[in-house]
Amino acid sequence: MKFITTSDWHIGNLFHGNDRLPEHKHFLKWLLQIIEEQQPDALLIAGDVFDNGNPSAAAQSAYYEFLADATQASPQMQIIITAGNHDSASRLEAPRALLTRHNVEIRGNVRRTWIADNDGGKWDIDYNDLMVPVRTKNGEEAIVLTVPYLRSDIVQNACYSEGVNTFLRNLTNMAREIYPDITIIMMAHMYAKGADIATKDASEKIVIGGQEEVNMQGWIGHPDYLTCGHIHKRQHIWNTDWVRYTGSVLPMSFAEIDYRHGVDMVTISNTQKPKVEFIEYTPQHKLYILPEGDEELTPKKLQKLIREKLADRTEDKLDNDFVYLVLKVKQEKVSNDDIKELEAIISKKNAVLCKIQKIIPTLDLSTIADNHHIQSIDDILNRDPLDTLKETFTVKYNAEMTEHQEMILKQLLEHIKENMN
Repeated sequence: MKFITTSDWHIGNLFHGNDRLPEHKHFLKWLLQIIEEQQPDALLIAGDVFDNGNPSAAAQSAYYEFLADATQASPQMQIIITAGNHDSASRLEAPRALLTRHNVEIRGNVRRTWIADNDGGKWDIDYNDLMVPVRTKNGEEAIVLTVPYLRSDIVQNACYSEGVNTFLRNLTNMAREIYPDITIIMMAHMYAKGADIATKDASEKIVIGGQEEVNMQGWIGHPDYLTCGHIHKRQHIWNTDWVRYTGSVLPMSFAEIDYRHGVDMVTISNTQKPKVEFIEYTPQHKLYILPEGDEELTPKKLQKLIREKLADRTEDKLDNDFVYLVLKVKQEKVSNDDIKELEAIISKKNAVLCKIQKIIPTLDLSTIADNHHIQSIDDILNRDPLDTLKETFTVKYNAEMTEHQEMILKQLLEHIKENMN
């Protein structure tokens, strides 16, 4: 059996204010070609179909047009979609009854019933609703466990990660009991422990402290394969050989400039481990950061670099393959007039300037801090507060205070001292 797995489409995304709908249509056209060529048994989309819970009419139209084209291109293929944290679960699932008749299954919400008892009661999860059989014309069968992004009201555990773990295991165990000796595939949208994410400018919504990290290690009786959404970098999940993030279909930030994009073709058989083949997709618009390294360039050298690296526009219009650009400038080397001149040059290139990143030079703090060594509480109490605040400012902002800032701070300290007296 062949499954195409994908996630994190984020249709409707604005990239630094730029509408990406043409980019998404470019991807969907490419995916449709892959479906026509491969004729898979199922297409699994593991969450974040849309970039927000209230997508535009144009974004929804592109999505539904793709579903219509895909079901026509491969009539025997089943499409299974789950909601991610960016999606509105109810909105995504609203046309479920209609789409089911066209071989499209959607799971946005986890269905449950309140069962009252002497202790008050508890929620009874309808795990059966999350089990979707996939059958081929040759009689082969697999069960897809459809787990949308689990919000805290569904998990209902003081420890979110433990609650998700319990949910996934309960679902899998029940599926094993109902469908013995049948391949079990799970699709989920979550943050797995050990997943590699960008350290700066990460676009995934990750809870600080790792409270949402779900540990996949040591799971006895796990599904035969798990395809996961939420993390944008394509990767295996830590310490497993049966779980994989497919990654986002487009870069969601410049921190993802080196990420690879595409879909996975997963081939399943009852006698062998799942075989995963990566089918790479090249996004319509590349990301550029100039200069690429950390070299310090004068305004004239920056102008030369832009002219060398970026193609000209055609008849003063952007081509279909324009690039998104971040320009890095050293703050002390480039004036506002220089920046205006750089922007004017870029406006004639086949590029969209997303931002100008001003780089503050790294300061040697040892030349800024005084020679007063702190060895006791008395040393702190006897020290001039202004010196401590100046050093704190330098450490935090990697720059010294201006004379104006220092003057304001002195006035503030004098005012505080007068009120204390």
